[in-house]
Amino acid sequence: MRVALPHDLGREEVRRRLSERSHEIADHMPGGLAQVETDWIGEDSMALHISAMGQNLTGHIHVEDRQVVFEIKLPGMLSFVEPMIEKAIRKDGARLLEAPK
Repeated sequence: MRVALPHDLGREEVRRRLSERSHEIADHMPGGLAQVETDWIGEDSMALHISAMGQNLTGHIHVEDRQVVFEIKLPGMLSFVEPMIEKAIRKDGARLLEAPK
Protein backbone atom coordinates (compact mmCIF):
# COMPACT_ATOMS: atom_id res chain seq x y z
CA MET A 1 0.00 0.00 0.00
CA ARG A 2 1.12 3.54 -0.72
CA VAL A 3 -0.04 6.73 1.01
CA ALA A 4 1.28 10.17 0.06
CA LEU A 5 0.98 13.13 2.43
CA PRO A 6 1.59 16.60 0.99
CA HIS A 7 3.85 19.05 2.82
CA ASP A 8 5.39 22.47 2.28
CA LEU A 9 8.28 22.12 4.73
CA GLY A 10 11.25 21.30 2.55
CA ARG A 11 13.07 17.98 2.66
CA GLU A 12 15.55 18.94 5.37
CA GLU A 13 12.80 20.00 7.79
CA VAL A 14 10.76 16.86 7.09
CA ARG A 15 13.82 14.69 7.74
CA ARG A 16 14.50 16.53 10.98
CA ARG A 17 10.92 16.13 12.23
CA LEU A 18 10.74 12.47 11.26
CA SER A 19 14.07 11.82 12.97
CA GLU A 20 12.92 13.51 16.17
CA ARG A 21 9.54 11.76 16.22
CA SER A 22 10.19 8.35 14.65
CA HIS A 23 9.80 6.73 18.09
CA GLU A 24 6.12 7.82 17.96
CA ILE A 25 5.26 5.83 14.82
CA ALA A 26 4.22 2.72 16.76
CA ASP A 27 1.83 4.84 18.84
CA HIS A 28 -0.13 5.64 15.69
CA MET A 29 -0.61 2.08 14.44
CA PRO A 30 -4.19 0.77 14.63
CA GLY A 31 -4.75 -1.38 17.70
CA GLY A 32 -1.76 0.17 19.49
CA LEU A 33 0.03 -3.18 19.74
CA ALA A 34 2.67 -2.72 17.07
CA GLN A 35 6.40 -2.53 17.55
CA VAL A 36 8.18 -0.38 14.99
CA GLU A 37 11.89 -0.06 14.30
CA THR A 38 13.17 2.65 11.97
CA ASP A 39 16.44 3.12 10.18
CA TRP A 40 17.52 5.82 7.75
CA ILE A 41 18.81 3.93 4.70
CA GLY A 42 19.49 7.04 2.66
CA GLU A 43 19.19 10.77 2.98
CA ASP A 44 15.50 10.73 2.02
CA SER A 45 14.44 7.15 2.83
CA MET A 46 13.59 5.58 6.18
CA ALA A 47 13.05 1.82 6.46
CA LEU A 48 10.27 0.53 8.69
CA HIS A 49 10.23 -2.88 10.38
CA ILE A 50 6.82 -3.48 11.93
CA SER A 51 5.71 -6.34 14.17
CA ALA A 52 1.94 -6.46 14.60
CA MET A 53 -0.76 -9.11 14.89
CA GLY A 54 1.84 -11.88 14.79
CA GLN A 55 3.18 -10.60 11.47
CA ASN A 56 6.42 -8.92 10.48
CA LEU A 57 5.94 -6.18 7.92
CA THR A 58 8.35 -3.94 6.08
CA GLY A 59 7.90 -0.51 4.65
CA HIS A 60 9.56 2.76 3.81
CA ILE A 61 9.00 6.44 4.24
CA HIS A 62 10.28 8.47 1.28
CA VAL A 63 10.78 12.20 1.70
CA GLU A 64 10.11 14.12 -1.50
CA ASP A 65 10.02 17.84 -2.26
CA ARG A 66 6.26 18.24 -1.83
CA GLN A 67 5.13 15.01 -0.22
CA VAL A 68 6.08 12.23 2.16
CA VAL A 69 5.27 8.78 0.83
CA PHE A 70 4.56 5.90 3.21
CA GLU A 71 4.84 2.45 1.63
CA ILE A 72 3.99 -0.68 3.59
CA LYS A 73 4.00 -4.22 2.23
CA LEU A 74 0.97 -6.07 3.56
CA PRO A 75 0.64 -9.83 3.12
CA GLY A 76 -2.62 -10.92 1.47
CA MET A 77 -4.08 -12.17 4.74
CA LEU A 78 -3.82 -8.65 6.21
CA SER A 79 -5.30 -6.81 3.23
CA PHE A 80 -8.49 -6.30 5.25
CA VAL A 81 -6.64 -3.86 7.56
CA GLU A 82 -5.36 -1.70 4.70
CA PRO A 83 -8.18 0.90 5.01
CA MET A 84 -7.50 1.23 8.76
CA ILE A 85 -3.76 1.64 8.22
CA GLU A 86 -4.28 4.16 5.44
CA LYS A 87 -6.64 6.18 7.65
CA ALA A 88 -4.11 6.12 10.50
CA ILE A 89 -1.27 7.23 8.21
CA ARG A 90 -3.33 10.11 6.80
CA LYS A 91 -4.39 11.26 10.27
CA ASP A 92 -1.35 10.51 12.40
CA GLY A 93 1.35 10.73 9.73
CA ALA A 94 0.49 14.40 9.34
CA ARG A 95 0.95 14.81 13.10
CA LEU A 96 4.52 13.48 12.81
CA LEU A 97 5.25 16.41 10.49
CA GLU A 98 3.77 19.08 12.76
CA ALA A 99 6.09 21.48 14.53
CA PRO A 100 6.88 20.38 18.10
CA LYS A 101 4.88 22.26 20.71
